[in-house]
Amino acid sequence: MIQGLRTVIYPVTDLAKAKAWYSELVGAQPYFDQPFYVGYSVGGFELGLIPDGRPGSQGALAYWGVADAAAEMARLEKMGAKVHEPLKDVGEGIKVAMVYDPFGNLFGIIENPHFDMKKIR
Repeated sequence: MIQGLRTVIYPVTDLAKAKAWYSELVGAQPYFDQPFYVGYSVGGFELGLIPDGRPGSQGALAYWGVADAAAEMARLEKMGAKVHEPLKDVGEGIKVAMVYDPFGNLFGIIENPHFDMKKIR
């Protein structure tokens, strides 16, 4: 079952410029800074930047937390969702996937064992 919002990912075309802009926006440097992903902790939630997406008004991707990503993917497919990005391990035990809901919207899930509810403000 869905536990709550965890992560919003913004695709960017220039990761260095985006990192500078978002660092100023959130008032902090990223806690994770790699060529393939830059991550900030904002109020206990994740704001991420990826260099290989398509920016635009519909470019941001929200990921909803789940306890078991494989089980949730099976449930989503049973409910009529179509796989957009299959379940993958992105490192450190974090698993993500993206589906199209029956109405054509992208819907992301994330199993993140590092998410700490105590950090939410």
